[in-house]
Amino acid sequence: MPNPAVTLIRCTDYSEAKIAEAIKRQFEVLGGLEKFVRPGDTVLLKPNFIAPRRRRFATQTDPAIILETARLLKDFGAKPFVGDSPAWGNVFGCVKALKLEEPLRKLSVAIKQLDKPKWCRIGTHNTKVGISSAALDADVIINLPKFKTHQQLVATFAIKNMFGCVAGKRKALWHFAKGKNDSDFCELLIEIFKFLKPAITIIDGVIAMDGRGPIRGRARALGWLIGGTEPIACETICAKLVNINPQELPIIKTARQMGLDCSAPDQIKIAGDNFPENICTDFELGEPIPLRFSLLHVCKSICKQVILLAKSAIKRINRGGR
Repeated sequence: MPNPAVTLIRCTDYSEAKIAEAIKRQFEVLGGLEKFVRPGDTVLLKPNFIAPRRRRFATQTDPAIILETARLLKDFGAKPFVGDSPAWGNVFGCVKALKLEEPLRKLSVAIKQLDKPKWCRIGTHNTKVGISSAALDADVIINLPKFKTHQQLVATFAIKNMFGCVAGKRKALWHFAKGKNDSDFCELLIEIFKFLKPAITIIDGVIAMDGRGPIRGRARALGWLIGGTEPIACETICAKLVNINPQELPIIKTARQMGLDCSAPDQIKIAGDNFPENICTDFELGEPIPLRFSLLHVCKSICKQVILLAKSAIKRINRGGR
């Protein structure tokens, strides 16, 4: 097997010109956009919309990354749409917090809540998981996660973002069902990623989050877009950029236990810009908290989500939407 490749593209801010060039280079370095997408393809852009917080908090994938990826795809002749199933609120609230509604409308890029699940048998255990029909129906998925710490999983870079294709509050139920130990939950995350097969992952590490991630951490300037088609390799290089031992990440530990290719950092080919000589050495991790949600937590979470979705539906009906 050839050594996996991870692209490092230096990008110091979210200005339109810099992000457009950085996104374009991500695809070029990996073989060109045509290697991943055909004209006419329906493409799900899957950002990290975990909660409706403004861009300055670095909680969500930055709107510039989403817009410039969508613009590139539109110019190519593809049909991108933006979709997620946030843990808090809904996709429309997250888009509004990022002030993305009008720019996406001008590009004629739809926004979809990843709901209406279809039951799918996933992984070696044939686990039955409700995956959004919108994600399943897309011709191509492009994974656009945020680079950040995670108090339950140390840090999340590539793989966990696809968990957002699990519809609604079923994610909370999986935290309860599989959260007793890291390996069971991480195996589920890895199997969902493998099942959905995103064509490429581009990680927003221009402004990252450290500390109490994935929501209440601190925005940190990091200055990188990290990409590739091999998610474990992407996780490994992201960890090295901020002085985390990759073997301390539960996702990489579990991947190794599953017998997946977990190349050492020196076996991963770096494409694009060179790996920095001076890495970030003061990237703070959050205080660990339990992975497993209590049953009471799950019930409260489901009730809140039902109320929020009902309110959102009523507002759309009042505006003449569907």
